[in-house]
Amino acid sequence: MKLGKVLPVWMERPGRFGMLLLAVTVPGWSQNTDTTATPPPNDAMTNAVHELQQQVTELRAAVAEMRSEAAQYRAETADLRRELQTLRAQPTAEQTAQADSNPAAAPSQEVATTAAAPAQSTEQPESLEKRVASLEEASQLLNSKLNDQYQTKIEGASKYRVRLSGIVLMNLFSNRGQTDNQDVPSYVTGPNLGDGNFGATLRQSEIGLEVFGPTLAGARTSANLQADFGGGFADTWNGVNSGIFRLRVASMRLDWQHTSVVVGQDDLFVSPLSPTSFASLIVPGFNYAGNLWAWTPQVRVEQRFDIADKQNITLQAGILDNLTGEFPQHPYFRLPQAGENSGQPAYGFRASWTRSLFGHPLTLGAAGSYSRQDWAFDHYSDGWAGMTDWEIPLSNRVSLTGEFYRGRAVGGIGGGISRSVVYLGNPDDPSTAVRGLDSMGGWSQFKIRANSKLEFNAGFGLDNPYAAEVRAAEASQQYVGGLLVQNRSGMVNFIYRPRSNLLFSTEYRYLQSLGLYHFSNSADQVNIMMGVLF
Repeated sequence: MKLGKVLPVWMERPGRFGMLLLAVTVPGWSQNTDTTATPPPNDAMTNAVHELQQQVTELRAAVAEMRSEAAQYRAETADLRRELQTLRAQPTAEQTAQADSNPAAAPSQEVATTAAAPAQSTEQPESLEKRVASLEEASQLLNSKLNDQYQTKIEGASKYRVRLSGIVLMNLFSNRGQTDNQDVPSYVTGPNLGDGNFGATLRQSEIGLEVFGPTLAGARTSANLQADFGGGFADTWNGVNSGIFRLRVASMRLDWQHTSVVVGQDDLFVSPLSPTSFASLIVPGFNYAGNLWAWTPQVRVEQRFDIADKQNITLQAGILDNLTGEFPQHPYFRLPQAGENSGQPAYGFRASWTRSLFGHPLTLGAAGSYSRQDWAFDHYSDGWAGMTDWEIPLSNRVSLTGEFYRGRAVGGIGGGISRSVVYLGNPDDPSTAVRGLDSMGGWSQFKIRANSKLEFNAGFGLDNPYAAEVRAAEASQQYVGGLLVQNRSGMVNFIYRPRSNLLFSTEYRYLQSLGLYHFSNSADQVNIMMGVLF
């Protein structure tokens, strides 16, 4: 039935328009209803948002804690400054008592108090000023620690911390006289003919790695690796500037509270000290002039005893590779030397006492070593040495350091001007007797610390093989340096550190070597250094 026949004519057109509008609106309602029923958000996205919110919360808490600490430092600094100002304004108790007992003298005392105020302000509040400076320094340290967190750290293959250290060192040197080594001389090889030389090197630069490992049986584990470029020269064009990489120290430690075990190649623990010098790093200062040293494979145990307030005793004992100072017999294959041919290691022991004096350690030590040596054709020699060492602060800025030894056949640790034995005839003859070379020597250094950045050092060392034994070996001509019977070395230097990782130094060194029949040769060196530590 048509709509026009049911509705009046005047309603027909509006009715059609309304039905059309209704038809269009109903699907829109259904679309709106379907749109509101969206699927739930993804679970992974929700977790990521939650983690991000948690990180933001932690960062806000850390920043709030830092702000709180900084505010605390500022408040304490302000309180101390107010207290300082109050003390400066108040008269002393003695002046107040005098004013009460003698009112007539009060005006003059007040004038005196006012005149003495500058002196009081520099004496009485001195401790407060130190406390203020300490707080400011702590605040700066806190900021530097926060900045360190943004620096890139060394990453090792394991999860344990690794620290890189070392020095890039430049040496400019000028020599007068003939020496065994141009850049790091140890003894004089001939007369001073007035010919000089000049050179430069960076082969005394060093690099080191420290590894801090896990705790094992209550002990902290660590390892230390040090190397330099003093292992010789490459056989190439200008090879003197291509120093060969060389192992110095490679040691591992187990450290308990009072006990330590050290395994590896390390410093000679029976002779632990060396003079302060950046002119001689590939070999310690006063080498062949009374300073016993060696980077030697070893196993040692250390035990520390606390005997009183700020006083302790340390005992060290261990075994070492039994070296005698000989050069390798082959550039690639390792062959046993006289000490290793004996079938046993060398032995060492040291005892030291330490206490605090003028804010620095005062240490006195005594040590001994023994080695059995088997030279050619089953000729045996017993090598031994007795040593003492000292490190004595004479004041807050002045100290005295040194060592002394007496021994036999100790060329393997730098004694006897590098010789362990002498031959009483032809060394290729099986009947030739072999005698351990007796020697004695030592060194001492005087140090002045002008301030935290500048120090001065002066020292002298001497090594003295026994002349009678050297004279007996004259026929064999097997003694180093032309039958030397004494070697002396003196040095004076200053070291300036404008920054903790930057240093400048200048050193003057004098050498004098004496031989049989009273001949004496001398040489000297001036060395200028610049180094950057890292």
